[in-house]
Formats: sequence, structure tokens, C-alpha cells
Amino acid sequence: MEFLVKSGSPEKQRSACIVVGVFEPRRLSGAAELLDEISDGYLTALLRRGDIEGKVGQVLFLHHVPNVPSERVLLVGCGKERELTETQYKQIIAKTIATLNDTGSLEAICFLSELHIKGRDTYWAVRQAVESAQDSLYSFDQFKTNKDKSRRPLRKLTFNVPSRKELPRAELALQHGIAIASGSKDCKDLANMPPNICTPLYLAEQAQALAERFDKIETEIVDTEQMTELKMDSYLAVARGSDNPAYMSIMRYNGGEADQKPIVLVGKGLTFDSGGISLKPGAGMDEMKYDMGGAASVFGTMKALAKLDLPINVIGILAGAENMPSSNAYRPGDILTTMSGQTVEVLNTDAEGRLVLCDVLTYVERFEPECVVDIATLTGACIMALGHNISAMLSPHKGLAHELLTAATQSSDKAWQLPMDDEFQKQIESPFADMANIGGRPAGTITAACFLSRFTKKYNWAHLDVAGTAWRPAGANKGSTGRPVPLLTQFLINRSENENSEV
Repeated sequence: MEFLVKSGSPEKQRSACIVVGVFEPRRLSGAAELLDEISDGYLTALLRRGDIEGKVGQVLFLHHVPNVPSERVLLVGCGKERELTETQYKQIIAKTIATLNDTGSLEAICFLSELHIKGRDTYWAVRQAVESAQDSLYSFDQFKTNKDKSRRPLRKLTFNVPSRKELPRAELALQHGIAIASGSKDCKDLANMPPNICTPLYLAEQAQALAERFDKIETEIVDTEQMTELKMDSYLAVARGSDNPAYMSIMRYNGGEADQKPIVLVGKGLTFDSGGISLKPGAGMDEMKYDMGGAASVFGTMKALAKLDLPINVIGILAGAENMPSSNAYRPGDILTTMSGQTVEVLNTDAEGRLVLCDVLTYVERFEPECVVDIATLTGACIMALGHNISAMLSPHKGLAHELLTAATQSSDKAWQLPMDDEFQKQIESPFADMANIGGRPAGTITAACFLSRFTKKYNWAHLDVAGTAWRPAGANKGSTGRPVPLLTQFLINRSENENSEV
């Protein structure tokens, strides 16, 4: 769908449809009031009759409103004006898109981008509108024989901004929103792909295909033989039980100066996690195809980064593997030697993501990174702590932690910092090895991060646990969310602006 921005008065717009808001109780927004004036109180009369209250989610579709140049007017309930939240704004946009699609409007001009959300500006409103619109249109129907397609889908949506001086920021919002929505879509497509197709090899092939599309991306694939030479024995132990071999995909985005240190994003890519010998319960195990959600988000972020053409150097790594039970699988009680030389006692083979990531976190030392952020669907404990709306962020580096939390706020891709005090390290002590791969049930998300921290001493590092936010569990909206692509892309946008300001 094509997105545009403009600045104009609603009563002068000629379009297939014009979209304006109605506040609760039965009160027209500023744009709707102007339409009401030229229509001699037509909208006010509808409100008096109680045709629409203005509650969030209500819509009223009107044809041939007197004296209004647009063919149709869509009234959208926006709730109480002074209580309009970010979440409600996104719901309003999603409802608008669904209604326009159902009614066959090929184009529309939307004045909802002028709504006031506390602490947010026009840039945020336009960008979130684009991202919410694309998210509401998303479907994964590649494997359906009967695809449910709208007969006359919405093709062009123009967002109006209050004044011409705001157009440059609105244009930037469009650019950012379109790129992030595109990256989020690729993240969703990759994560939603069934595990019999999306194997570690498939991840590698997608990484190579991305390099073929964008000149600034180069992809290198590290296979099992190479990992063996590198002594990535912890990573390989996890993959040993599967017939699908491990592949580590390294995507280099070269947008900055040659001597500029890269930012490294590491994504956990367990394309299916059965739990291994420590087998998971059967209920909901189909959702373990989403255990590569971290890798999918890195892939989507690299796509958004390339579309934005940001002037920085970034390396994105997809740590692909599959965790299966077999006679060759690694076992509870095994002691693994990691690439770093540190040893790990395996107490649970379902705590496999950290065993893959620890070797990758050692591998990336060779890049002399500016910083490293790993993204992983790592712990069920994260869902118990923060639910399905907020990602966990852990880092011993205050500056990097602040950057990521700022990006989370700016992008409305929420994250919360959990502590990493030294006391938690005691929980992963082992009598037989340098450490154990689990620290018991208490503070499971924190002890998992503490484990990873032991492999990150040579650079600034942060960890994002997206176990609760990478996908929506069983239900009508089941599937990948595309998160945290918005957060990561915003982080890179901020970094690129800082690089530019220093030149």
C-alpha cells in the first residue's frame, strides 16, 4: 500500500473517503467540525440521534455528505479526548484500515494523524500509523489453498498533518515507518514459517538472498565443519541431536566509514526447540518454531537498515540450530567446553539457547565491536515476570542500557530493565564445571543473562529476552509480532544520527 502525507483542510479534500474522529461522548474532532460546518450540521444531527457515541472501535460510514467534496466520510470513535493512549491510537488506526478495506475504498485521506497523544508529536503519530496499518493488513497464508483476499483493498492512504512546517518531519516518519514495517513483515514471515521448511539452512539461504538484494550487505555462512575448527563445541552440542545441521549466518551491513567499529546484533535461531532430552510438554509445542524469533528480528532489522541506508556499520548474526532428542543428542550431566575455553555443566537440555549464544558471543570478539546486543526467546520466566507486552533488557553497561530503553520508548516497542547484581551469579555455580547452564527457578531470566555475561567481558553488551513478545500465543491473532524490529531499528537510527553529529 502507498502512504503519503500532506497538509490541508478537510472540507477541501477530494478523495474516495475522508477519515475523521469522534470523541466520547458524541463530540466531533477538529477536522470533523469543519466537515460539519460545510454540511450544515449533518454530522451533529447524526450524533444527536445516537448513531455513534465515539467509543474506541466504533465506526460510522457515510455516503454523499452534503457539500463535502469526498465521496465518503468515515467517522471513527476515538474515546475520551484527554485520555487517548498510544495503545488506543494504534487500535483506532487498525480499525480504520479494516473498515476501509471491507468497504472497497481504494484511497483515503486520514485526519486521525492529527489526534493528540500525550507526550507524542506528529512524527510519532504518522510513523505509528504506518506501522499499525501494515501490521493490521498482515496475514500469513502461504500454505492456504483458499486465500481470503479483499476484493477492492485499500491502495493509497494519505495522512494529514496540522501545518506545512510539520511536513518534513512527517515525511521522515513515513520513511522510517515504511522501512520498519517492511522489516517487521520479513521478521513475521520468517518466524511464522513451519519448522519443516524453516531449518537452519533455510535461515542461511534467506540471509544470502538479502545480500543479493542490497549492495551494502554481505553474507558469510559458517557451517558445522567450520564451527568444529573454531571449537564452538557448546553450539554444536545443541545441534547434535538433529538431522538438520547448524549454520551461523553473518550479515555485514557496510554503511559507515571503513574504520568505524560495527554494532553487532546476535539473534538466537532455534528453528525448532523440542527441549531435547529434557523434552517439553506436548501442549503448545508447535509454538517452539518461534524459538528463532531473535534471529528473525535481526533479519528484519537488517532489512529495515538497508532500506533506510543508514551511515553505520552493523553485523547481524543468525545463530541457527535445531534442538531435538535422539541417541546422539547431548544429555543432562554432560560437561561442554565452550569456544572461550570455559566449561559448562548441562543440567537441562531445554536451556539450550544460552549454549548456542555463548559461543557466538565469543566469536564476535574478532569484529572488535562498538557494542553487542543479543536477542533471544530465552526464558519462560520472562513471561512470568513481564507478560506478553514488555521485553526484558539486561546489561551491565549503563550507557547501552539507556540507549536501548530510550529506543524502546521512542518506538513504542516496550522493554524493561531487570537487575544483574553479582549475587545472581552464585545461582549458576557448578561443583563440576565453571558454571551450570541453569540457576534454578528463582530469577530465571536474570540468571540466564548472568550466564551470557560471562562471555562478554571484552565489549559493551546487552541482552533482550523476547520470549513473551516475539509471538502471540494460541488464539485468533496467533503468530509472530515482528518485535523487537522497531526497537532495534530505532536504536540504529539513533546511533547513526549520533555518528553524523560527530563528523
